[in-house]
Amino acid sequence: MSERIRTALLGGTFNPLHNGHLTIAQSVLDQHLADEVWMLITPCNPWKTGQDLLDDRIRYDMVASAVKDIPGIQASDFEFGLPKPSYTANTLRSLSASYPDREFILTIGADNWVKFDAWREYDFILRNYSIIVYPRQDCAPSTLPAGVTLLNCPLVNISSTRIRQLVHQGQPIDKFVPASVARTIADLQLYR
Repeated sequence: MSERIRTALLGGTFNPLHNGHLTIAQSVLDQHLADEVWMLITPCNPWKTGQDLLDDRIRYDMVASAVKDIPGIQASDFEFGLPKPSYTANTLRSLSASYPDREFILTIGADNWVKFDAWREYDFILRNYSIIVYPRQDCAPSTLPAGVTLLNCPLVNISSTRIRQLVHQGQPIDKFVPASVARTIADLQLYR
């Protein structure tokens, strides 16, 4: 039997996708921590239930358009068919059942790692899946348990929240997002 495909999951609302997300995904591939990265668009993050989100399909289309020419990175709408809110343990179970040819690896920010023990079924995730933690501004874990790897990745000091603010203020966002995302935001007059 052949080895399973190592698939890193980089989940988020991607409201909108920005260059920091792509830097993380590319770093995972460049460091051979996975064979591919799925940008897993979540319809409802349990930590962000009060956030105004664009329509799921618009966010998916923005991610898909931005990554279509990047080898090894693809958009995934898998969570759209799962119960809301999207709990990571449930998503991992469903993905593993649907894709037995893949070994899924969770990719999260250091800000989420420091509160990981508050995640639903965090112990199940730790027992059954490898985790890649990427550094965040003012948040870099010093020690990690077995099965958890710290990603060597440039810090990108931008957030989707800041991009939405810039758009609302009529400021340019071109240096923070892929060109296709900037075009979609302008064409559909999003975040105004």
